[in-house]
Amino acid sequence: MDLRKLKTLIDLVSESNVSELEITEAEGKVRIVKSAPVSAAAPVTYSMAPAPVAPSVVPAVEVAPTVAAPVEPVGHTVKSPMVGTFYRASSPGAKPFVEIGDTIKEGETICIVEAMKILNEIEADKSGTVTKILVDNGQAVEYGQPLYVIE
Repeated sequence: MDLRKLKTLIDLVSESNVSELEITEAEGKVRIVKSAPVSAAAPVTYSMAPAPVAPSVVPAVEVAPTVAAPVEPVGHTVKSPMVGTFYRASSPGAKPFVEIGDTIKEGETICIVEAMKILNEIEADKSGTVTKILVDNGQAVEYGQPLYVIE
């Protein structure tokens, strides 16, 4: 995410009633949180002097650093094309589409990602041998999350 876009987002949050904004993109995640105004403690006085005026408080904006992408395994990685729930088989009792060591062809169905009650068959985008399965059956997956490694 470029700095101009980040600066614009910070300005929008600080000028609005929004207290928190989180954006996830392929490069990482940014979270902007507007903290509650902090009131300064009034000094204790025992004289009849007028009460001190509290300084004006400017809302602070906190930006979480982007998280570095994990190192990808050796080989071709098949990534999730959407957010959803990962399933290795077509139904709970069925045999998984692929196992480690299976030779697969490009276009062959290798798993299902359920999104909004729709079962989306995910196909291999490369022929080869499945060397790793990176996600557990029934696990939630994010867009772009590695699912399989094919060599």
